[in-house]
Amino acid sequence: MSADGRGGSVAGVPVVSELDLPTFDYTDPAVRGERFHTAMAEVQTKGWLAQGPFGYIVLDHQAAEFFLRSRDATFPGLRIAELFELEAGALREQIERNLLNINGADHQRLRNLVNPALSPRAVQQYRPAMRTFLQELFDQERPGACEFVSAFAKPYPSKVIATVMGAPIEDADRLHHWSNVIQRQFDAASLLEERDVIEQAVAEFYEYADALLTARRASPSDDLISALIAAESEGERLSDVECINLVFNVLVGGVDTTQSQLAHAIRLFAEHPDQWRRLAEDPGIASRAVDEVLRFEPITPFTARIMLEPVEYRDVTFPEGTIVMICAFSGNRPPDDFDIGASRETSRLLTFGAGMHYCLGANLARAELEEALTFLAPRMPDLATDGEVEYESILGVYGLARLPVRWG
Repeated sequence: MSADGRGGSVAGVPVVSELDLPTFDYTDPAVRGERFHTAMAEVQTKGWLAQGPFGYIVLDHQAAEFFLRSRDATFPGLRIAELFELEAGALREQIERNLLNINGADHQRLRNLVNPALSPRAVQQYRPAMRTFLQELFDQERPGACEFVSAFAKPYPSKVIATVMGAPIEDADRLHHWSNVIQRQFDAASLLEERDVIEQAVAEFYEYADALLTARRASPSDDLISALIAAESEGERLSDVECINLVFNVLVGGVDTTQSQLAHAIRLFAEHPDQWRRLAEDPGIASRAVDEVLRFEPITPFTARIMLEPVEYRDVTFPEGTIVMICAFSGNRPPDDFDIGASRETSRLLTFGAGMHYCLGANLARAELEEALTFLAPRMPDLATDGEVEYESILGVYGLARLPVRWG
């Protein structure tokens, strides 16, 4: 197998199913919070590969990068659609048009058209709005205490996404609802139990985005949809369907994720008050603080890939159809401490993925987190948890259901 991920099995190389591997059950609902950390620390000591309920788990950074970048592996979204007999309808259309499930030249063309609208430079225009939203949310809370998820983590990215899309701010709650529901397609249990609800949310967002697209064609503004309408690369432009589905990707990938990462950030700083004081005293290190949060507690701990043909890696053959779960949590770090001042290795974090499917909204998410931490640190001195923290499942987007905090 070459470094770019192409090739097949070699005679005499053991098949992954023949190996005696440690096991890790990421579907166990009790595995969350500190129990998740402890379980991952234990399985990391046993090698780079483990057995999971539906395939294999890749544990170290190098192996994770390999499978994320391999052209012989892809996100199994279409396979999931087949398994759940999603043969028609809005949800099936969304799965087929999701960037996660588009590869090759089509994927590259779409990325070339949308990337400029979400570049590090482009997202700077949204920072003033982020600060305004944070101030408004802070002013609404009683001094000294709040339930952080409902007070800040939930409404903040919803308002930002509305601004990015060019949607009315009063629609932020609807955008959050759609994002939250549609994200459940990546959780097999939710897809099984809530398929009609997910289908309805997809259809409603398509109708909403179509109306917004029509409005922006008539009256362009300084927002993502207007930028996508005007985007051109090598003489090509986006169709209306492509434009709507790229906006769909930004919505679904940019609300729950940022909400969850910000909630975990505040939890981590509440557990490390010395780090919070340091950030309050030196807001210039906000970018480094965000990197440490993304490294230490990635909110997408597991990302699936399915082999399109036999793949050989580290003298192990992964047959066609094999599913691997790439673990960003273990790939990002050895078992160590949360420290925003520590010197870290320069290898890319896995929190936003790697390769052609690297997160479309990574620059926007970083900006949102930087602004939130910069704003909150000096305004919430002596930050501490103020009750039980409620963790959600490590499957899909790993967030917090409840985070009560207090400050001086």
